[in-house]
Amino acid sequence: MLQPTLHYGIHFILPLILALSFFKKNWKTAYFIMILGMLIDFDHLLANPVFDSNRCSIDFHPLHSYYAIVIYLLLTLPKKTRLIGLGLIIHIIADTVDCLMM
Repeated sequence: MLQPTLHYGIHFILPLILALSFFKKNWKTAYFIMILGMLIDFDHLLANPVFDSNRCSIDFHPLHSYYAIVIYLLLTLPKKTRLIGLGLIIHIIADTVDCLMM
């Protein structure tokens, strides 16, 4: 029960904390953009089976690859793409926690 709670807590609570702490004026927009980082899970549709509770997403799915993660980190550098990069990195952190708890 701890694993799903932690996973979804990272997905939804961590972006909210960051949005409220660092983007106070536009926290709703910042939160929404960071939540969009979950869209990278569409790459799970390429796997067979689509969902496997015993599979680590990191470096298995294309948008969860180490190459993609480097790009996500680079997206945090320019101000215009920072929120997108943060959302993607938060997603990767949540999935990494899952992998570590397996």
